[in-house]
Amino acid sequence: MLSISLKEVTNRLDIDNPWWHGKSAIEEGWPKRAYFPKFYALAAGRSVKRATIMMGPRRVGKTVMLLQTVMELIHNGVVPAKNILFVSMDAPVYVGLSLEQMVSLFTEHNSHTSSETCYVFFDEIQYLKDWEIHLKDLVDRYPHIKFIASGSAAAALKLKSRESGAGRFTDFMLPPLTFAEFVHFSEKDHLIVESDTSPTQDYATDIHALNRVFIEYLNFGGYPEVVLNKDIRDKNKRYIKQDIIDKVLLRDLPSLYGINDIQELNRLFTVLAYNTGNEVSLEGLSKDSNVSKPQLKKYLEYLEAAFLIVTVTKLNESGKHFKRQRQFKVYLTNPSMRAALFSPITEDDEGIGALTETAIFCQWFHSPEMENIHYARWKGGEVDLVKLDNALKPVWAYEIKWSDRYFDQPQKLSSLVTFSKKGKLSKVGCSTKTKSGIKTTNGVDIAFFPASLHCYQVARRVTAGDN
Repeated sequence: MLSISLKEVTNRLDIDNPWWHGKSAIEEGWPKRAYFPKFYALAAGRSVKRATIMMGPRRVGKTVMLLQTVMELIHNGVVPAKNILFVSMDAPVYVGLSLEQMVSLFTEHNSHTSSETCYVFFDEIQYLKDWEIHLKDLVDRYPHIKFIASGSAAAALKLKSRESGAGRFTDFMLPPLTFAEFVHFSEKDHLIVESDTSPTQDYATDIHALNRVFIEYLNFGGYPEVVLNKDIRDKNKRYIKQDIIDKVLLRDLPSLYGINDIQELNRLFTVLAYNTGNEVSLEGLSKDSNVSKPQLKKYLEYLEAAFLIVTVTKLNESGKHFKRQRQFKVYLTNPSMRAALFSPITEDDEGIGALTETAIFCQWFHSPEMENIHYARWKGGEVDLVKLDNALKPVWAYEIKWSDRYFDQPQKLSSLVTFSKKGKLSKVGCSTKTKSGIKTTNGVDIAFFPASLHCYQVARRVTAGDN
């Protein structure tokens, strides 16, 4: 049987590292994500001897950000171009090679000394068995090399990173595009103007124009290539369904967790995607998907590990956790997955409310504050989004609507008023389709704001770390 020759490996390294020959790694004009400055600071920093691990779902721009980091290191003169190695671990030519063999080939190929400052990037590192053990060893043995890695199985990578890389790895999560990034990538920034006059908004806008962009985000947002490439957007259903969802459900998760009944997992995900933003229970899901409850729990963990869904727990009317969580909400981490599985929506479709709620929750998924975000439901009432403080007390709450009806009739928000009074909240609100302002009902001041603009604001604040 023929084996891959050393010459073939080094030839592929030359192709994967065009900067060694004075060429660029990425297309001119490809925009940087809002998360790039934070990631670059971690990747370039050498004050702490740690590897940087970028995690995130498929097709959110991890490889592009790694290559942008390479070019930034070269542009800033941090190290010479030949001191940077980039390896795509899913390339067949590298099968059977260890991380250390890669480093040895790199240093020999470019004649580096044993103390020369270098940067090594391993893309899609989850394809290497026991990667975390090997990478930790490299961090310890090569203090002059900064190691950066990426992977798509977010939670699985994070678990291994914490277990085996304690004190040696720094995790960085790259989520799907936020709505603010979608606006920027779509070249619609002119729709947003900072405002000092509105009591409920940081920005003013042509709300009808922004709503049209928001509908596009619900249908096509989340993945940079879909936004930037018209051909891909025209084939959005195939791209997201086949290139992203199917590869996760049919390849990544079965290989990681030894799943035998792939169709069972696929059936469950379809049910969850259709019901994004709705309350579900294990009993109900078991009936709808024909999957046993013990197996359901495992599948939910796997789908969260792949960053396809997020589950949100319930509070009572006083903002307290239930001792037993029989019901919970499930959200897609990107609303456009629902459109790809079923069909795009318009602003008047029945499902627009649930997708609007999903989109706003999606912005919070990017924040460490997400663990403090819940919903409240009790007999006769519900509040869509509640944030707790570190003492587990409600600090604010609001309803997510795609309608101006509640602005005109705020008395219909009786559940929000009840929750506000029981929790003694000073900050409650309700999203609308187009209207904004403050209305008082039953002694409670309610801030109203357009859902699309609020989604943009949350994205900007979360990205900036101002939660």
